[in-house]
Amino acid sequence: MSGRLKLRATDEEDLAVLAACLQDALLPIGDMSFQPEERRFIFVANRFRWETSESGGPAPAEPEGGDARYEDGGPVYERTNCGVWFEEVNAVRTRGIDLRDRGRILELLTLRFEDGAVLMICAGGATIRLEVSALRCFLEDIGESWPTLWRPGHDLDGQDTPQS
Repeated sequence: MSGRLKLRATDEEDLAVLAACLQDALLPIGDMSFQPEERRFIFVANRFRWETSESGGPAPAEPEGGDARYEDGGPVYERTNCGVWFEEVNAVRTRGIDLRDRGRILELLTLRFEDGAVLMICAGGATIRLEVSALRCFLEDIGESWPTLWRPGHDLDGQDTPQS
């Protein structure tokens, strides 16, 4: 399974593309860091590869002699780790997050740019606000992707519901 992403965002349109790629990414608090001297905020995310899911892009690569499905007939989706970093970060603020809980994993719903800040909006009301002097974000997949049966899903009433 291949096709690593390497993207950058310097405006709101670019950020919308990164947000789509990072939707439903898992963000361990222990894998986030603000480096004030470098004005950089970095994290490693476990992202769902929407670009290879049946509804979001090309289907996963077919294994030799068969289609991309598990023995029980479920489709093979993919996840991968990616590094994400924001430059020109002046301050980081959080809401609904205990940063001492280094084992907690956040589920990223979207990224939004407003009033000179990038908002990382997560499930459960958690938000990370990056106050920036310029929008400069980079995403790069790390290592190989791996198969998963689970495709993230959300119902229209705002209740998160996993879909398999």
